[in-house]
Amino acid sequence: MIVIPNVGTSSPARIRRFWVKRIQWGLLLGLMVVIYGSHAPLITLTKVDGRVPFNPSSCVVMIELTKLLISLATLVLTGGTSALRAPPHLVLVAPYAVPAILYALNNNLIVVMQAHMDPSSYQVLSNLKIASTALLYSVCLGKRLRAAQWLALGLLMGAGVCHSYSSLDTGYPERAEEGEGPRLHITAWGLFLVLVYCCVSGLAAVYTERVLKSQKLPLSLQNLYLYVFGVAINGLSAFSSVASDKSFLEGYSGAVWLIIAGQAANGLLMSVVLKHGSGITRLFVISCSMLVNALLSWATLGLQLTPLFLLPVSMVALAGYLYYM
Repeated sequence: MIVIPNVGTSSPARIRRFWVKRIQWGLLLGLMVVIYGSHAPLITLTKVDGRVPFNPSSCVVMIELTKLLISLATLVLTGGTSALRAPPHLVLVAPYAVPAILYALNNNLIVVMQAHMDPSSYQVLSNLKIASTALLYSVCLGKRLRAAQWLALGLLMGAGVCHSYSSLDTGYPERAEEGEGPRLHITAWGLFLVLVYCCVSGLAAVYTERVLKSQKLPLSLQNLYLYVFGVAINGLSAFSSVASDKSFLEGYSGAVWLIIAGQAANGLLMSVVLKHGSGITRLFVISCSMLVNALLSWATLGLQLTPLFLLPVSMVALAGYLYYM
């Protein structure tokens, strides 16, 4: 949770700093919501004949590489290069490999899960990661949440389920019976994989927050360590798949480079949130972004919004009020 101390009867200068900090956080979180929300519509706009023309693995590597270069440039501009003159201790750097491994595991789990359930079931059930993140946040970081905050997180998860359900294609059941459309289905193994995916997602976020806050290092240096491992692990995956599929930069367009720039910026901004805020704030950003995603899809792709869309909007707003007030 982002805590802004009570101003009380402070001096005008302190009041001004309070509002400047609050506005800065508002702009940062607003930018993250827009970037998150625009990700799926941008991917849709890149499609050629209904298919993504670029290699997703190479795109992930380029995002990680961009974050690495920006972190290095920030470290140089802020005069922190003295930390790079001597090789860092392995004990100091090794913890930053864990998030990269966890995120790589989840990326592969997403692919495996598609064989055991339909995409719509995955979309609905993946909202369970809100509950797993909250539980791990409370247990691993020792953060005690009030009853109102647990209720807020329950509303947040419910908003995700409602939004996912509103997008399901359930209007033509007779087509599914005739074999003309996909059926909603999930196997027992698929349900187990979803639970593992949600737990790994929550663990990655909570562990990253713990590492960033426990070490008194410049954030740019911590990001450098994080993304060195991110580039290495995702690079191995990308180059092993590119050999039998597409060339590394094949199919890249202006929209793809915009996706890379946006996701790189979002990753760096998320580090700021985890360092100075909390992983719970990240959940609110993701939940708000799904609403922005729907609005952008309506504006650019002709998505038809239903009255049910107002329900998750109201639930997210109420959840924010209950959690932060």
